[in-house]
Amino acid sequence: MRLYLIGMPGAGKTTLGRSLAQSYGVPFVDLDAEIVEREQRSISELFVGQGEEYFRQCEADALRAVVARYPVLVLATGGGTPCFHQNLELLLETGLTLYLAVPVPELVRRLQHAASVRPLLAATPDAAALEVRLRETLAARQRFYERAPLRCTAPTCSPEVVRRLVARYSTTA
Repeated sequence: MRLYLIGMPGAGKTTLGRSLAQSYGVPFVDLDAEIVEREQRSISELFVGQGEEYFRQCEADALRAVVARYPVLVLATGGGTPCFHQNLELLLETGLTLYLAVPVPELVRRLQHAASVRPLLAATPDAAALEVRLRETLAARQRFYERAPLRCTAPTCSPEVVRRLVARYSTTA
């Protein structure tokens, strides 16, 4: 089984993904880390040097390479991954997709000290501006996220809860 985690920046995809992969005994891949390894540059450097369009193509290429390489894994996608280059369709066709839904105030709390290193959030000078930016981003991405067959809403998204969701889905699908 491939389990794909989608959601906003700060939703906990990487943290939860690592834990789930360990509990399932399968590989874990963080798509952003895969992009950095392939491009030999940080995500921020890609955004600044090449622009978002270039980054999104690198992201789509890395996603397809990961799917081709791993028949079984837990994958933490980037926040925008499902929204570009038919990536969501690939995720839905090749594995089980879980949307980690986290309320914007919680995202602000999690991201306010790290926003400067995230390219799409770097221009937010304070928590209020960060909240506005996150609300706008979520509004644009929500229709993609909502297509995931599984959803877990913070703060209840523990590995145990996700494992039960996946097991229940697997027996009814």
